[in-house]
Amino acid sequence: MAQSNTATVTLPTGEAIPKLGQGTWEMGERPNARKNEIAALREGVELGMTLIDTAEMYGDGESEKLIAEALGDRRDELFIVSKVYPHNGSERGVQAACERSLKRLKTDRIDLYLLHWRGGEDLEGVVAGFEKLKGDGKIRHWGVSNFDTDDMEELFSLDGGDACATDQILFNVARRGAQFDLLPWLRERRMPAMAYSPVDHARLPRGGALEKIAAARGVSAFQVALAWVLQQPQVFAIPKAADVAHVRENRAALDLHLSADELAGIDQQFKPPKSKRSLEML
Repeated sequence: MAQSNTATVTLPTGEAIPKLGQGTWEMGERPNARKNEIAALREGVELGMTLIDTAEMYGDGESEKLIAEALGDRRDELFIVSKVYPHNGSERGVQAACERSLKRLKTDRIDLYLLHWRGGEDLEGVVAGFEKLKGDGKIRHWGVSNFDTDDMEELFSLDGGDACATDQILFNVARRGAQFDLLPWLRERRMPAMAYSPVDHARLPRGGALEKIAAARGVSAFQVALAWVLQQPQVFAIPKAADVAHVRENRAALDLHLSADELAGIDQQFKPPKSKRSLEML
């Protein structure tokens, strides 16, 4: 069944955020690419893609610095997402890491701050640290990344754990395991999922349903794949684009509404999960 494609999703607090944002993985690391990357980020904001995702891991903070350079004068238009390493995952550790990210981003607040993945962190301490940061106005919302359903259950069993705003996960037509249990679990709690690598890091198979639809529509197969993600209920996506032309292609995918027949054709090639699969990561 085709889902209506709206331009926003809603956080558990009721705040609406853009359904299509911009990722910055591997950006900010190459000086010769910086001019194009800055132009790409600025173009995305002009086109309404004001949600910007980054992490302290990306280029050891260079991605956060790139965002500050590109968009520092437009801070009030942005919804900035950053992520903390698991090895900084303690009450004091997340607070210290956040201060470093704020300094690199040249801002006084992060709109959504995520634990990047599970990895030996003190989850109870992370929640306490996030809540302290929120109380201090350093972050506005917090969430997690790469958490499977059992991880989310553990999180929600903790005091304050149900204040989580999102789970950022690997999700695209080729990696649909989350549809079996994780996405329904999140939707029951009115929590949107953030899809990273929504076109599978440009590794989708050649030929087949995506290219057939793309040829008929006069678009690219990657745009069809991104449109598919954007058409899923309560899912928002953060594709990366390091040049202006790519940003414009991503934005055009938001206006590409796939029909029920086209969605069925995609399901024929990329089968929906019929049983539990472990959450994949990149």
